[in-house]
Amino acid sequence: MEILGTTLRICVADLEAAVPFYERLAGSPAMRFERGGVSVAAVGCFLLMSGPEQELEVLRKVTATIAVEDVEATRDVLSASGAHIVAGPLPSPAGRNLIAMHPDGSVFEYADRRAGV
Repeated sequence: MEILGTTLRICVADLEAAVPFYERLAGSPAMRFERGGVSVAAVGCFLLMSGPEQELEVLRKVTATIAVEDVEATRDVLSASGAHIVAGPLPSPAGRNLIAMHPDGSVFEYADRRAGV
């Protein structure tokens, strides 16, 4: 399993107010989408999320998103290493993802860009 990069997850009260700052910081425009009642803006290595507090409460438990080549292979490595797969692999707007709890209790999202596989 090779880690290709990480995305920092940030819950914000006002997505529209936050996006311009992160676009300037990252030097790139935001890619926006909705997921489960939450508005999301992906800007460089930042994933900004805004929505109902009950949804954000769940999202705050995930420390970061880790990009991998293949979520299926990652699931196998995580499971063999003692992690608990909480959810997935599931389709996501950019590919597939899973949520895993590491043996120390940390929770991470792992994502690939292999749509439809």
